[in-house]
Amino acid sequence: MINNLTNLLLSIRITDVIDIVIVAYIFYALLGMIKETRAQQLFRGVLLIVVVFLASELFDLSLLNWLLTRLITVGLIGVIILFQPEIRRGLEQIGRRGILTSTFRDIGREEIYATVHKLVDAIDDFSSTRTGALIAIERETMLNDIIETGVIVDAEISVRLLGNLFYEGSPLHDGAVIIRGVRIHAASCVLPLTNRASIGKNLGTRHRAGVGLSEVSDAFVIIVSEETGAISVARNGTLRRFLDLKTLEKMLLDIYLPSGDEKENLITRITKGGKKGE
Repeated sequence: MINNLTNLLLSIRITDVIDIVIVAYIFYALLGMIKETRAQQLFRGVLLIVVVFLASELFDLSLLNWLLTRLITVGLIGVIILFQPEIRRGLEQIGRRGILTSTFRDIGREEIYATVHKLVDAIDDFSSTRTGALIAIERETMLNDIIETGVIVDAEISVRLLGNLFYEGSPLHDGAVIIRGVRIHAASCVLPLTNRASIGKNLGTRHRAGVGLSEVSDAFVIIVSEETGAISVARNGTLRRFLDLKTLEKMLLDIYLPSGDEKENLITRITKGGKKGE
């Protein structure tokens, strides 16, 4: 037995090791992408079918093997149709790995400093006055199809303008504001709603729309509750609720400043200097 094990180890080539590592990483990445999504339950069902299929071949259960073979063939088509949003989001995540959007890359540090503070100041006002707000920051995934449902604004970000857009009497208050780079690109946009029940039955359309957009894109969505003034963020299909302003500020810096050193320096400036007025 020891000789067989030794021969097996000696027969392993470097390409075999690379092959195993690549396959292991693919499975690890897939598990990470389907975590806490509908696809997680699907994966368990597929894994059970595969185990039964292998057992049918091992014990020569021809009828069961034939049935599972047909089921797997038809099931693959059904999986693609039913889980198209999750598949789309996963492929987009793979495609944008290591890519820095040119919209953010061309922004100066001082402009980023001002933009982050304007957004935080606006969210602070919305939270204190319990004004419902839904703001999506576009990243790698272009939101042109979402923008087409709203009204083009293309204006510089300001606390007053955001306040006017989400004022209840405004004709554009019912919908989402899309931010592209450091400008308000569109308002009154309609976002796709999530079908997930796990985000809570007590949450309304605004939160479901924020999570829905984050499921089909890499947009960073900020939500302010009209009932409680609570601040939430939807990102990559997950919803973080009851955020304070400092946490939101750091998350926004993560969006605009991917470089660790620059981000830490800017956070230090913000902490020492306090909030910057308009």
